Amino acid sequence: MAERKPIESWLTDMDGVLIHEGIPIPGAAEFIKRLRESGKPFLVLTNNSIYTPRDLQARLARMGLDVPVDNIWTSALATAKFLEAQRPDGTAYVIGEAGLTTALHDIGYILTDHEPDYVVLGETRTYSFEALTRAIRLINGGARFICTNPDETGPSTEGPLPATGAVAALITKATGKDPYFAGKPNPLMMRTGLNAIGAHSETSAMIGDRMDTDVLAGLEAGMETFLVLTGMTNPADIDRYPFRPSTVVDSIADLVDRV
Repeated sequence: MAERKPIESWLTDMDGVLIHEGIPIPGAAEFIKRLRESGKPFLVLTNNSIYTPRDLQARLARMGLDVPVDNIWTSALATAKFLEAQRPDGTAYVIGEAGLTTALHDIGYILTDHEPDYVVLGETRTYSFEALTRAIRLINGGARFICTNPDETGPSTEGPLPATGAVAALITKATGKDPYFAGKPNPLMMRTGLNAIGAHSETSAMIGDRMDTDVLAGLEAGMETFLVLTGMTNPADIDRYPFRPSTVVDSIADLVDRV
């Protein structure tokens, strides 16, 4: 195997890597501080499309993690970037929260339920049967189906919650139409993120806690990958996949000295 180039930029997942159920993971603050002091380009990524980068910056700051707005990349931003390239100034019927609607407004999209170009499904804690029915009818009427991410469940203090991918499956079952997923593990999210910070995959690393999204996305985007064991993946899970991360570590604390 060819030796990889030194890591000059870092991408890291948020939930399960930096924070867990609203609490910083030990080493996370030191890792972010080291990144900022180093001057190396970096991004904190999340497949969750509920919050805007400004919302997330404030939430992280309350936990003691100082991450600038420009260093936060969400599946909502990746979705908006994709739609802007595909159909500038288009229209969309959106199921989601401010993170997604703001990202689409910022690229000049009109949000409507009248013959939209796209139905865009994102994360929300209040999925409406009425809204889902409308989405199904619009897709059956010709609207293209886009989804921010394929995550089937998300974390909560009470246990797993059904997430965007699970709701997308319901719509697919009712329409026969599969969505295009813009978020991880689609390498599109990684490549648009790398472009946003002027980084190159050959000299970038991806840190995540999930094999099926974080590690796979980093691998397919051509990055070095680090799996931490503070989130969704146990050591026994790794061998169930036909691919492996470059390195497995206990937590983000083990990577502070790598920056």
